[in-house]
Amino acid sequence: MAYEIPVTQARAELADLINRVVYGGERVVVTRHGKPLVALVSAADLERLDALDAPAEGQVEEQIVSSVSGIREAGSARREQQRFGIAAEHRGPEVS
Repeated sequence: MAYEIPVTQARAELADLINRVVYGGERVVVTRHGKPLVALVSAADLERLDALDAPAEGQVEEQIVSSVSGIREAGSARREQQRFGIAAEHRGPEVS
């Protein structure tokens, strides 16, 4: 659970808040009008968050290859109608 503090109070206590984060292992959420605005976290916590955001090396390429290999060539409309047993065909309004 993070410690919440209003932004006006956080300004006055910034040095103390930094010490709480660094030495006490706390996470501090600075609020404005009761809504979370920013969070103070340790550098170690930030590294862990960054590691979660960054995909593993090579993972992006693997995702692209698997996506592309999953795409099959689209068949003609007539072949798709036969494949799915579609008897009707939509035709747009005729232009005179």
